[in-house]
Amino acid sequence: MIWQSIIPFSIILALTLKSASCYYITVDAHSEECFFEKMTSGTKFLLLFEVIEGGFLDIDVKITGPDNKEIYKGDRESSGKSTFTAPMDGTYTLCFGNTMSTMTPKMVMFSVDLGETPKPDVGVPGADNATS
Repeated sequence: MIWQSIIPFSIILALTLKSASCYYITVDAHSEECFFEKMTSGTKFLLLFEVIEGGFLDIDVKITGPDNKEIYKGDRESSGKSTFTAPMDGTYTLCFGNTMSTMTPKMVMFSVDLGETPKPDVGVPGADNATS
């Protein structure tokens, strides 16, 4: 029944975001699967995930920035959401870990939604003020 409340929110969110991608992955026991997203400072990032099959339906989740600092970390989560605004330009890493499992793979459904990349303000010092 949670899907009934998520679907209208997801439709509204999808209309306001630049790009959205949904994936189904399998994370084997004792392993980790990572994904990379290049972002510009100020870009909004939304992660939604749910473990849909395997064991106790739990997974470790970690998001790190280009400076290797943790932005989000969740241990043994069944589902969740994380949002942040990119503090700097660079490649951000999203990892799902199943290292705690001795033999059970996990199937994870997740979506990554990126907001519009901010445009530099015209007339602001330091902004790209090129004209044609």
